[in-house]
Amino acid sequence: MKQNYFTILLSVFCYLNVFTQQSSEVYLAELKQENDSLRIDSIINISNNEGYDNQPSFFDNDKILFSSTRNKQTDIVLYTIKDGTSKWITNTPKGSEYSPLKIPVKDAISAIRLDDDGLQRLYEYDLKTGNSSVLLNDLKVGYHVWYSNDIIVSTVLIENRMDLVISNLKDKTNYTVQKNVGRALHKIPNSNLISYISKAGDSTIVNSLNPLSLEIKAIIPLIETSEDVCWTPNGNLITAYDKFLISYNPSRDKEWKPVFEFKEKEVLGITRLAISPNGNYLTFVSKDSPDKIIEKQVETFNARDLEAFAACFSEDVVVKNFLKDTLYIGRKKLIENYEAFYKKTPSIEVKVASRILIGSTVIDQEVVTIDGKQNQQVAVYETDGLIKSMSFIRDSETTTDPEVIVQKQLDAYNARDINAFINLYAEDVKIYRSSGELRTDGIDKMRNSYTEYFESTIDLNCVVKNRIVIGNKVIDEEYITANGNSYSAVGIYEVENGKIAKVTFIN
Repeated sequence: MKQNYFTILLSVFCYLNVFTQQSSEVYLAELKQENDSLRIDSIINISNNEGYDNQPSFFDNDKILFSSTRNKQTDIVLYTIKDGTSKWITNTPKGSEYSPLKIPVKDAISAIRLDDDGLQRLYEYDLKTGNSSVLLNDLKVGYHVWYSNDIIVSTVLIENRMDLVISNLKDKTNYTVQKNVGRALHKIPNSNLISYISKAGDSTIVNSLNPLSLEIKAIIPLIETSEDVCWTPNGNLITAYDKFLISYNPSRDKEWKPVFEFKEKEVLGITRLAISPNGNYLTFVSKDSPDKIIEKQVETFNARDLEAFAACFSEDVVVKNFLKDTLYIGRKKLIENYEAFYKKTPSIEVKVASRILIGSTVIDQEVVTIDGKQNQQVAVYETDGLIKSMSFIRDSETTTDPEVIVQKQLDAYNARDINAFINLYAEDVKIYRSSGELRTDGIDKMRNSYTEYFESTIDLNCVVKNRIVIGNKVIDEEYITANGNSYSAVGIYEVENGKIAKVTFIN
């Protein structure tokens, strides 16, 4: 890749002051409980919608409510499990609805409505007439749960926090129970209690609350950043961590225990969980898969859709030259001159020639055509629902064929020939983690670690599934077997003066 192209490309992104919701999808799965474990089958995407789909809840054992975006507004969808059909049940051109729930003993739902004028209130929607009315006029409700026909427990936005409030619709009273709480509110099965997330203090704890007596009890602290929970009909508390479901039974368990791992690549970073009243179904929300996010980014780039392109990136995205040369941080810097770039460039198109996907990282080999001239680049994207880091690897002239050298070291690796392997590395070789952290510095340290590794790993084998060569760099998608285990990794090898000078591993 020529230097002038990257100078232009990396300075063309401009900030668009738009409200961005992270893209997500709603899934449905059959749920079976077997002793202390869960079995999940027949996972399907029930939203299948570009953009934001979130906050599912069960209307009954056969129907699911969730929020979904269309025409730049968010409305409520009712999905029927039996026949797999969906229908929109709200349409608010000057507002959007979130967090839908069935109202007890009524053919109606409640939902948070965010109007274009900034008002955020809890509304009731009659499913027969389509009419809506405000339930809690003076409260800026974030999330809610129905305790009874007349009592709602909700989180209310106060300054930069949420407070837990009990509202009695009959008496028209509001009582603040606790300041600083989380978003998950649920009725606890077979009890007169609800659960909520307490953030008062240094830890995040699932508490129980009796809305009548106001008695509060701690159930269990949540793990790390997890905040989404739900209850099974038999009293198990379920939460999610990454691609795992984790369970806790207050009557017999002392700590959280993993009960299920999702293997599907589409399921990434689970949030928002709900279980049907009969316990037969689980619905959950997952962030868009990394390759879907990057595909959208490429498509919107080519379409010159500035708003949609900007929406693919996080507010604090880091843009850099690979590996650690930071160019700028933040969406404002990212797209500062983007509109001007399009005006200067009548014709530009990016095509993905090859893609490597590993975990939340996407590595694209891209062919870029500007005014009829083709160039090559590699972009390394780190994602977390949005693109949080974008690193460019530039094409450059080289007098040595780096692929030959990298292939030789791979052959020596599989043969566990330490001398042949080490001889292909520079004396001052540096091995990095994907974060840029230096893992190994110098040939002597590398020899020591790999000598022991080769001697102790009889079944060692590495197969290259995909290889990208650009300038003096070789990017290998590798499938490694060692000590009876197999895993995928990416090695980015940089060749200088006929030796491998740097390696960055991503796994």
